[in-house]
Amino acid sequence: MLTTKHLARIFSFKDKEQDINLADPSTTFSPEAVLNFYAQTYPILTTATITGPVIKDDAIQYQFVTQIGTKG
Repeated sequence: MLTTKHLARIFSFKDKEQDINLADPSTTFSPEAVLNFYAQTYPILTTATITGPVIKDDAIQYQFVTQIGTKG
C-alpha cells in the first residue's frame, strides 16, 4: 500500500563558520520568499543565492549561500 508523507522544509546558511538553521515561516512561501523574509533579520542574506532542494532524512533541505566575503 502506498502512503504519502508531508516533508518538512529546512533552510540553513553558514555565518562565521557556524551553521544556522531557520524554521519554515509558511509552507505557502516559495524558497525565494523565505529568503526575503529572513533577509530582514539576517542582512547577510540580501546577496545570498539558493541551492537545493535536496531530500535528506525525510526533509527538503535548502541552503542559502552568501556572497559576502568572497573574491572572484
